[in-house]
Amino acid sequence: QVQLVESGGGLVQPGGSLRLSCASSGSIFSINTRGWYRQAPGKQRELVAVITSDGDTTYLDSVKGRFVISRGNAANPVFLQMNSLKPEDTAVYYCNVATNVMTYWGEGTLVTVSS
Repeated sequence: QVQLVESGGGLVQPGGSLRLSCASSGSIFSINTRGWYRQAPGKQRELVAVITSDGDTTYLDSVKGRFVISRGNAANPVFLQMNSLKPEDTAVYYCNVATNVMTYWGEGTLVTVSS
């Protein structure tokens, strides 16, 4: 069973940047989408960004212009560059890789934006 592990989270001041990575324990074939979700305390998990196999991207409105999702290789299938971070971006961030038959999730990495 392939496992995903996120990294790159941490404490950052407002206006700062972080780059999240998603490492895979094995190769995932026939990937349809790669994405990042987040869940803030007391809130539901929400889609932050997704990129298709064709390279099309979709972003949560509140992160447009600040976050950039990109595809990687088999070992690191997806990244999320986060710039101009705001306190409301504080959440646990999860990577997600989906094929026709399986959806893989990581266990999350905490991002805290605070002065």
